[in-house]
Amino acid sequence: MLNKYARAFFTRVLTPFAAFLLRRGVSPDAVTLIGTAGVMAGALVFFPRGEFFWGTIVITLFVFSDLVDGNMARQAGVSSRWGAFLDSTLDRVADGAIFGGFALWYAGTGNDNVLCAVAIFCLASGQVVSYTKARGESIGLPVAVNGLVERAERLVISLVAAGLAGLHAFGVPGIDVLLPIALWIVAVGSAVTLGQRVVTVRRESAEADAAAPGGSTARGNEATS
Repeated sequence: MLNKYARAFFTRVLTPFAAFLLRRGVSPDAVTLIGTAGVMAGALVFFPRGEFFWGTIVITLFVFSDLVDGNMARQAGVSSRWGAFLDSTLDRVADGAIFGGFALWYAGTGNDNVLCAVAIFCLASGQVVSYTKARGESIGLPVAVNGLVERAERLVISLVAAGLAGLHAFGVPGIDVLLPIALWIVAVGSAVTLGQRVVTVRRESAEADAAAPGGSTARGNEATS
């Protein structure tokens, strides 16, 4: 949902910046790597210490690299399968760092095993939601569904709540409750989205098998890594 509208808006806004980086000789891959490193630093340095406001600020500054690198590649005419692979792979790494940072906080000073488990579920379910679409497409299915909570929604809900919750350290009372609420929303939304994608792949695979009786399945070709 947010991908459709927010990505188009920020792509227009960030186009001049992308052009500036290209003129400076910066490559799209370099932006992808730097952006991921920045997100990981913001999440794994600040979040485990409960510094949610500053962690969110750092992450937000770097998370836009996900839009800048693709914009640069299109402007330079160097879009490639490798660039798409690198971008998608490092997106998963960045997401894992964000929810891993939340889990480390609740496993340590935050002292809440339930919310630690919820954060870990958000981390794992986000990875699996992405995998279901990639795996379905790899066996020739369109996977014609997005779902309730995609990556953009997971990040916006979590980071906005974390940033606001971080204002508790500046004396704003009661606002720290927003992060637990956000994690529960993301967890439930991710579970629903996973269900939507599984049901869609099930339906599409049944339709594909019915259209090609006697055809082989791709079950035995699943990667083990």
